[in-house]
Parts: sequence; structure tokens; C-alpha cells
Amino acid sequence: MKKTVVGLVETVEINGKKFKARIDTGAQTGSIDAGVASRLGLRHITRYTEVISASGMSYRKVVKAVVKIKNRKIRASFTVADRSNLSFKVLIGRNILRKNFLVDCKK
Repeated sequence: MKKTVVGLVETVEINGKKFKARIDTGAQTGSIDAGVASRLGLRHITRYTEVISASGMSYRKVVKAVVKIKNRKIRASFTVADRSNLSFKVLIGRNILRKNFLVDCKK
């Protein structure tokens, strides 16, 4: 399968709603803002996971969602976090990018 090229910021769609998402090759798992997850109806928690970030270590809920990036639909896990103070409410991590995506940092 041919790789899909993405930039550092991409428009993604989750449950019919569009968001600007940060593409982060340093993040193991994608992340979504808790308020956005609630509004999208992503309430089914599949598990909890330990996350180490710049803020330290924490345990987060994990939900599954279908995310559309560049006309490709991917079913993926997202950690739920308070991202209200961040510019991007959705972060796309390596768990999604390893599905034949290539990050071009010039884009």
C-alpha cells in the first residue's frame, strides 16, 4: 500500500466533526480533549493506560474512534486528556501513523 503523506498539522474528521490535529511522531498514542470526546459521544472506555508527558506521569482513559485523515478511515485508540489549554484538541500519534503514513515536516 502506498504511504499517505501528512504534514505537522492536518484536518481530521471524527464522528462527522472536523478538527485541526497535531501530528506527533513522539506520541505513542493519539490523544483527544475530554470535552471533545464527550461531545462526540466517545464514552466507552476500553482501558486505562499510563502516560508520560512533559507534565509528568498520569493514568488516562482510552477510547476508540474512527478518524478520517486524507480520505483514509482508521479505527484507533485515543487517550482522553484535558487539552483545553492547548492549541490542538486532537493529537495523532504513532499508533495511527504506523498505518502507512509518512510525515513531511515541510508541510
